[in-house]
Amino acid sequence: MGGRYSALLAESYCDWWSLAGVDSLVGEVPAGWLDVPVANDVAGQTGTARSGPAPMAEPERVVLHAALQRQEAPATPQAKTPAVFPGDWQAFQTWLCEGEDVPGSQWDARRVLPAGTAEAPLMLLTAWPEIDDQREGILFADAAGKLLDAMLRAIGLSRADCYVASLAVTRPPGGRCDARDAAELDRLLWHHLRLAKPRRLLLIGGDIVRMAAGIALPDARGRLLDINQDGGKVEAVAVAHPATLLARPVQKAAAWDSLKLFNRGR
Repeated sequence: MGGRYSALLAESYCDWWSLAGVDSLVGEVPAGWLDVPVANDVAGQTGTARSGPAPMAEPERVVLHAALQRQEAPATPQAKTPAVFPGDWQAFQTWLCEGEDVPGSQWDARRVLPAGTAEAPLMLLTAWPEIDDQREGILFADAAGKLLDAMLRAIGLSRADCYVASLAVTRPPGGRCDARDAAELDRLLWHHLRLAKPRRLLLIGGDIVRMAAGIALPDARGRLLDINQDGGKVEAVAVAHPATLLARPVQKAAAWDSLKLFNRGR
């Protein structure tokens, strides 16, 4: 019984290979898979013909040649030339809208642009648009925008009194960017502030607080932050993004501690 079963199994294997198209040998002479081509062989480089079977050490030489070839792969393309920022306010605004080299415009086709004028009483600055902002085409959209408007009313201002901007005009994937993009955004940050010339600055969200003030958002609670601008300083405070405050109402007290600093001396 066992012999018959083995014969049937062998026949089944043969039928399977036949159906797969493998019904004959490819060739009767074994291929020299480990032979090094003459062009890569030391003997070939010196002009000496090579004959006979490969020596036993040949497999190690093949690995060596493969490693050298990997090291000779094409070099990584050079980094893009840093963007040239327009020095005129109106030209800068147009460039943010249309420029192909705007840092932070590469993540989405839909740009969310600033609103307002230079030398505003207060500049609202965040790192990049939120998902809702990207969809609506305006910064601080929907419920987060309503909360922001209420926060501004508490210090005697409205959104119309402010210059509202994000550092990047699109949102990076996952709300994070790599070191190279961060370096370009850092250049853009100080140029943007230089042209905007706000009287005061409200930094909104932990990312922009780290970029502009070099500290974590919790460390900025209830503190006036002096941000350098063309050799001078602009008074700034930092708050969590309104979307974060909606998700974590316990942080509203910290935001108010910072906002009320703008009422001092009024």
